[in-house]
Amino acid sequence: MVSDDSRSMLSKVPEVTAFFWIIKVLGTTVGETAADYLNLSLGLGLQGASLVMGSLLAVSLLLQLRYRRYVPWIYWLTVILISIVGTLITDNLSDGLHVPLELSTIVFSLLLGVTFYIWYTNERTLSIHSIHTTKRELFYWAVILCTFALGTAGGDLMGERLQLGYLVSLLIFAGAIVAVSVAYRFFRLNGILSFWIAYILTRPLGASFGDLLTQPRSGLGFGLGSPGGLGFGKGSVNLVFFAAIVGLVVLLTAVKIDRRRTVSLGRE
Repeated sequence: MVSDDSRSMLSKVPEVTAFFWIIKVLGTTVGETAADYLNLSLGLGLQGASLVMGSLLAVSLLLQLRYRRYVPWIYWLTVILISIVGTLITDNLSDGLHVPLELSTIVFSLLLGVTFYIWYTNERTLSIHSIHTTKRELFYWAVILCTFALGTAGGDLMGERLQLGYLVSLLIFAGAIVAVSVAYRFFRLNGILSFWIAYILTRPLGASFGDLLTQPRSGLGFGLGSPGGLGFGKGSVNLVFFAAIVGLVVLLTAVKIDRRRTVSLGRE
């Protein structure tokens, strides 16, 4: 007879608290700025940076899948690496293969929708509260990768191609997230839907924020013919944001307020 303990595992994702969203936004910003830093500042090029970060992501993802519980530093390291890889995927398409950002945005939106559909068809839920099997976790990480690639394409499309500027793009995405939060809190918008809409929107929010901080200083960023970067060094921004993420992850590891209870396999 199989014991209950052997049939269960801890949820593989953290509790959705304010810390979750803070680290998520910091991580998405690092993903945008680190990809540019590796590609341009360190001279690895898109292919070199993609190879290095793709290899690191594979190792991190294997570690994440190996553990039967949520481990803060492994989980957030995987998120940051996926953020960087997602940015590099879009950059390879737009800068390397000259695929229009409009097309990339459409394609990644379709891929995200298809991934959600397959996940729900197989598991009958998209709740992150139910990430306690390897199959569901693989669906989860596939969705995360799609959101990061889509967010990079969407952020660049609005900030650069449509010439709205980084600041205006940032404000638009931030406003959309606030609207979703209000709809969830006061108008009973479905919790799972609210979470995923907000999660998707944080990626272009972080991409716009990263570009606003690090792109060359030019204009005010209000779409007046210039994206409006502030010209801060990519290395400095990466260091500050990464240090903040490390500090928060250490805090969460110590206080454990982001841990979920044990749940049985196959149950919600």
